[in-house]
Amino acid sequence: MTESCIAAPSWRTSYIKPREQNQDKVKMANEEPTDLDWVQLRRDMGPVHHVETTQEKFVRKFGENPFVPLGCLATAGALSYGLWCFRTKRSKLSQRMMRVRIVAQGFTIAALVGGVVMGAGKSLKT
Repeated sequence: MTESCIAAPSWRTSYIKPREQNQDKVKMANEEPTDLDWVQLRRDMGPVHHVETTQEKFVRKFGENPFVPLGCLATAGALSYGLWCFRTKRSKLSQRMMRVRIVAQGFTIAALVGGVVMGAGKSLKT
């Protein structure tokens, strides 16, 4: 036999090495962490950034464009009152409130688009 038949093919040796590396990673993952490993992890991750709460985000967004939440409230109010009028058999007022709801939805969409345009204008200036 020739020597090339006895030697392992080159693809096989390159395949074995990553497998051994993966086994080392699995061994490390199965080890129990010590009590102070989180301290080193925190240092490795860098400084902690402030995470904005839902209330803080609402206040910030309301300050940037107050017309969107107001339009949403107007839409919800018109819808609620219109459904109440429909339930109490006041169909004329119910129809009027559904029209008011559509106007309020249009106002909300216009406020949204206006806010996006204003935001894009601010980002172009800076």
